Amino acid sequence: MSDMHFNEETAQALDAEDRLAGFRSQFFIPGGNTPQYYFCGNSLGLQPKTARAAIDQELEDWATFGVEGHFHAKHPWMPYHSELRELLANCVGAKPVEVVAMNSLTVNLHLLMVSFYRPTPKRNAIIIEQGAFPSDRYAVESQIRFHGYRPEDCLIEVEADPSTGIVSMSALQEALKQHGQRTALLLWPGVQYRTGQAFDLQAVTELGQRHGCRVGFDLAHAAGNLPLQLHDSNADFAAWCSYKYLNAGPGAIAGAFVHERHSTAELPRFNGWWGNRQDIRFQMKPNFESTPGADGWQLSNPPIFAMAPLRASLEIFETAGMAALREKSVRLTAFLETGIAQELSNVLRSVTPVASEQRGCQLSLQVLAGRSQGRSLFDFLSANKVIADWREPDVIRLSPTPLYNRFTDCYHAVRLIKQWAQQHG
Repeated sequence: MSDMHFNEETAQALDAEDRLAGFRSQFFIPGGNTPQYYFCGNSLGLQPKTARAAIDQELEDWATFGVEGHFHAKHPWMPYHSELRELLANCVGAKPVEVVAMNSLTVNLHLLMVSFYRPTPKRNAIIIEQGAFPSDRYAVESQIRFHGYRPEDCLIEVEADPSTGIVSMSALQEALKQHGQRTALLLWPGVQYRTGQAFDLQAVTELGQRHGCRVGFDLAHAAGNLPLQLHDSNADFAAWCSYKYLNAGPGAIAGAFVHERHSTAELPRFNGWWGNRQDIRFQMKPNFESTPGADGWQLSNPPIFAMAPLRASLEIFETAGMAALREKSVRLTAFLETGIAQELSNVLRSVTPVASEQRGCQLSLQVLAGRSQGRSLFDFLSANKVIADWREPDVIRLSPTPLYNRFTDCYHAVRLIKQWAQQHG
């Protein structure tokens, strides 16, 4: 869109021809009579209007049936998690047997690393990207220590470009060339949380497996943002949260993927009764026999009230389709980027890759005048109903999401940044 003139008329015309525009009405937009320009789906997605009804249905069935709701609720609770499988699989490009909704993201990472980080004296390292999300780093460090090794020796961080934070594939290749023979696990982001850089999951997986590593992904900023092809990527495992682009609510139940080739493998794992084979689960036998597929990593019976909002959101994704959402997302983010380039090139710089295939919807922006001015701009935007987020030390993230953001939202965000710049000239 670099050849397009950025103005309100263009934004309105793009909104008028948007085939997905109607999905906005299926979400609550905060702000009352003067709705916010909400660019924070990368941190917390907006509430689907069907979420309340989904939870109310479970409350009604609990009141009506009591324990019998496990079998007689509108959506019986006993197999409830299995009814999410196909929706979840379609969203992340997996087979239904490969996915499960359970726990939270970091819990799932730990459970999966129990199975896929199996260090030996000669191969005990974990590779992550420099500047990984802190919770991932904490989890990896603690796993290394749990196995009796030292993070100082076994945690390898692939260096990022010091000026942008971008991690190149060549840097990952070099790290694996140097350390691959001693690396047990490559744990990589689908989208890097601070910069918005997206990675080719299949290329990363092939690279890691070429060096004999298990490969897993944190897809917190990728699930619901990009049209993932998890099965085809051949990754060993992945985990993600559902409160960002998947709009399942604060602290929502997370998701996990285990590739089909591990479906019946007797891997080490932490066992719980809901991971036991469904056909013998209630025989209450002492011996654990894992359910095939990702279900085998479950510990406890599923939290129905937490799953109901995820179900409501996934049904919207199913109707819209990830391909159509991605097409709009590319255009939305490009339009926002065009406005910044045309109107604010002396005010902001983006540290997110320019190529659409190397990013999702997020743009990570730095104010050229420095951190203190960046914080000033962020506060100004918040006061004027442009909801972004701030990541230390100096990044403002704007993420126009295709289910509920408009091209006019992007126009008004740029207009307000320009207004701030004029006041701070």
